[in-house]
Amino acid sequence: MITTSVAEAATHLAQGKVLAYPTEAVWGLGCDPFNERAFNEILKLKQRPIEKGVILLAGQLSQVEHLLQKLDPNIREQVIETWKNPTTSDRATTWLLPADEHIPTWIKGNHPKVAVRVTSHPLCVALCRTFNGFIVSTSANPAGLDPARSLQDAQHYFGNDLNYLDGDLGTCRQPSRIIDAITGEVVRA
Repeated sequence: MITTSVAEAATHLAQGKVLAYPTEAVWGLGCDPFNERAFNEILKLKQRPIEKGVILLAGQLSQVEHLLQKLDPNIREQVIETWKNPTTSDRATTWLLPADEHIPTWIKGNHPKVAVRVTSHPLCVALCRTFNGFIVSTSANPAGLDPARSLQDAQHYFGNDLNYLDGDLGTCRQPSRIIDAITGEVVRA
């Protein structure tokens, strides 16, 4: 089903359904991160091993504030700055942060940290706010294939049985860079 209604898309997420939606650079697949059945459906669609983990996407800082508490204040400020001022870069930034007890183990995969991004993409911001929390965000493509860059690409990969939130991609040319907040290591440049 295709919708342009953020409220309808958020309802799909709340009902445990998988949603394809546009992000800053590519289409993503998302679900309620606390719904293990929906999460496993994403892994099945993507043919992705659970060990890899996925990104959590938030629409506002308050949704991930609890994950920033253990960071050194200087690092915390650096992380927040990349999310507040995304125009300083041609790419969004995802940070690997210390996971707390609120993050389901299946989200992290085999990692002690969780990948988190606070988005500035208007549709994603509205979706997270309407859903009232962060959502899973992983590229909309089967493993090994290029990420979908349009609704038609996503439908080509996943057919008409999936729920789609139609809208425009953001202006980034590439998926987010991923940086480990503790070590500074760039995991995906």
